[in-house]
Amino acid sequence: MKELLQGYPVVTEIPVAWGEMDAFSHVNNVIYFRYFETARIDYFRDIDLMEEMKQTGIGPVLGETNCRYKMPVTFPDTLYVGSRVSELKADRFTMEYAIVSKKLGAITTTGSATVVMFNFKTNQKATMTPELVSRIETLEARVLLEQPVA
Repeated sequence: MKELLQGYPVVTEIPVAWGEMDAFSHVNNVIYFRYFETARIDYFRDIDLMEEMKQTGIGPVLGETNCRYKMPVTFPDTLYVGSRVSELKADRFTMEYAIVSKKLGAITTTGSATVVMFNFKTNQKATMTPELVSRIETLEARVLLEQPVA
């Protein structure tokens, strides 16, 4: 599984629950956004974003999110959700996700999200702190260091 998620610095393991399946006997499309959310929060923990939000009142909100379904997932299974930041701007960043099924041994789903920084005290967009940008760049650089040399 690890080779399928090369380039993703944060990998979240999620067991598929029976109740996540729908009448067509596969995981319902809405559930994938929960999987992405779980992976996003793991990424945020790794860059101490939630701690920074407690101190500054500035934190993340979703501006946009999407999902591409490649193959159905069914119970029982274990999923590995890779998350990374692919683009940084002054007030936002783009996250990308890939979901790998342990049972199928393949990427079943991909997605992305635009995360906008928001000042919850003033109800306005905010810019990212230099420290946050640095933590994201450091986490992403870790993946580059782990890549095998061709």
